[in-house]
Amino acid sequence: MQHRFRLNTIAALFAGTAALAPPSHAADAVVIVSGARVEHSGFDFPAAIDVIDAARIRDSQMRVNASEALSAVPGLVAQNRQNYAQDLQISSRGFGARSAFGVRGVKLIADGIPASMPDGQGQAATFNLDMAERIEVLRGPFSAVYGNHSGGVVQLFTRDGAGAPTIETSVSGGSDGALKVDVNAQGKSGGVGYVLDASRFDTDGYRDHSAARRDQAYAKLTVAPAAGAKLTITASALRQKDTQDPLGATWATFQRDPRAGETDATDPATPKRTFADRYNTRKSIDHQQAGGAWEQRFGDGTLRVSAYGGNRQVIQYQAFSRAFQAPPSHSGGVVDFDREFHGADVSWVDARALAGGKLTSTAGIEYGRSSDDRQGYENFVGTELGVKGRLRRDEENVVSSTDPYLQTEWQGGSWLLNAGLRHSRFKVDVSDRFLANGNDSGAIAYSRTTPVAGVLYKLTPVLNVYASAARGFETPTLNELFYSGAGGGFNFRLQPARSTHLEAGVKSMLGSRTRIDAALFQVKTSDELVVDAASGGRTSYRNASKTLRRGAEVSVESAWDHGLSGKLALTALRATYDQAFGSVLKGSRLPGVPNANLYGELAWKDASERLGAALETIASARVYAEDSNVEKAAPGYAIVNARVTAKQDFGGWRFKQFARVNNLLDRAYVGSVIVGDTNKRYYEAAPGRNWQLGASAQYRF
Repeated sequence: MQHRFRLNTIAALFAGTAALAPPSHAADAVVIVSGARVEHSGFDFPAAIDVIDAARIRDSQMRVNASEALSAVPGLVAQNRQNYAQDLQISSRGFGARSAFGVRGVKLIADGIPASMPDGQGQAATFNLDMAERIEVLRGPFSAVYGNHSGGVVQLFTRDGAGAPTIETSVSGGSDGALKVDVNAQGKSGGVGYVLDASRFDTDGYRDHSAARRDQAYAKLTVAPAAGAKLTITASALRQKDTQDPLGATWATFQRDPRAGETDATDPATPKRTFADRYNTRKSIDHQQAGGAWEQRFGDGTLRVSAYGGNRQVIQYQAFSRAFQAPPSHSGGVVDFDREFHGADVSWVDARALAGGKLTSTAGIEYGRSSDDRQGYENFVGTELGVKGRLRRDEENVVSSTDPYLQTEWQGGSWLLNAGLRHSRFKVDVSDRFLANGNDSGAIAYSRTTPVAGVLYKLTPVLNVYASAARGFETPTLNELFYSGAGGGFNFRLQPARSTHLEAGVKSMLGSRTRIDAALFQVKTSDELVVDAASGGRTSYRNASKTLRRGAEVSVESAWDHGLSGKLALTALRATYDQAFGSVLKGSRLPGVPNANLYGELAWKDASERLGAALETIASARVYAEDSNVEKAAPGYAIVNARVTAKQDFGGWRFKQFARVNNLLDRAYVGSVIVGDTNKRYYEAAPGRNWQLGASAQYRF
């Protein structure tokens, strides 16, 4: 059950193998836009940033969860909770680890359009992985240029329609009734590039009461309406109807049966019935959005304008009821809201020669707004549970943010200097229409200016060193403001967390086929937001004390003769409370944050690159589930995955296949934790040995 391992031994093994690689050809520099806001060589930018290419995203997985590709990024923890009602759990250097659902503390962006709401809460499920061209992952100080809630940035870029028209269909399936069907088309005609995609995913779920169906659609048009201009229009939709929520389990239940849910011993009729079954915990999501981006060059300057808007409807049935309390509670067990959101970003990029080098400056302003028509209901009628009952909450929640920003970079000779400044203003307005439990109407506003600066020096053409620093700002999300304590309403007392980020790193090419990136970092945070109480899907928060994060990241990629290649991503992170509060002692570990992670890969491709195979290793140290570190920590683990890929071309046809076995040694382990759960149902089990098969056929006209 508890698999112990030594990360230093595994790291030494992979690093020693990489050191044997004889270089033989030049490596191309990867172009990124994250951090600098303009196209840039990732090798020559003073930040920790990784790029995941289309092949890694699309060729050897079902393309259902971004975690399948993000596991190879150091500093990032992307967990599939085996719960499609709550989506992935993504954290960057510990930021976002406490999220009860979805992603917070890490900013999500797709094709330049925020996939995180103005309050910082986002869902990676809205990413379209089928048409992905690359994913950029930015960690550290330069995340501050993206404003509030940016402990890290994950940006998805989809392909532009190009060339002759193609149509493709793919089918993949696997353990626990997993099945995905996808159809897409792309091309360029009459100067208009187009991308169209639609998919359906079904699963019975690994854990009890975790079945899901996810329908997605995506469209993208690109056109050059004038010289030096580009217009991009995107639209997407996500629909999940009655996605089952398996909830967490206690340690005893996990040990007995990792698939099992927690039983409700208080139910006299069926004491072995789980909470998830008794309350039929589930969530329905209906999300649509559209956006457009215009880019126009004027001599040495470029104007960029983007705008987006959408609607999100959610109804969620939770596993608790306040039916017998007087006065009525501030929520009930059913959450029902209809959200309208929109935003815009306008910027001017100026490039000119200065002092023997090139000066590039960006000035802009970003605006976002969301408005929720929100109700809460009892989750029972009479003796029947898991149905919508009496109204308990009725209000309008409006969140808005306005952020002007300025960033400038000078590059000349061996030096690159980059500095930025962003002023974030964040406001929440609540209009309470249900007054039986008091009036929760009110407003709260936060503002802060966050500076960032970095310097990179090219010691040699293949060796760069850099350092960077920034101030960070993390306000409570709307979800974190909803409840105060175990039964109260809006928590207007919460304050934003403030942080100071420092980073130093090196980027090196050994020969021409091995690249090493390494970074040391430190983050000091005041007024850290922590879980106050969590039960049945409802979580309240409070400000705690100071925290300290110190760590190191190493990424090694190497190619060898005979089609062999290797990759290593290693993270060491000590994230602790730097000041005692309540029953939490100084030095206690931050919950949800492992102190070490490792991804290792040994891959092979034949000379024609038509056949490929790989072994993957994923390892993690133990994870505490609550602030005091008294309760049982989720033990560390190491698993091995195997994959095989193939492709064939016949005339205008291209066929691809993959086979994958995850957790080859059938380890039982906790994949993620629900931080601070009041009932100690912290643990979410990961699957044992499981398989996936997929095939696609593409025709080019």
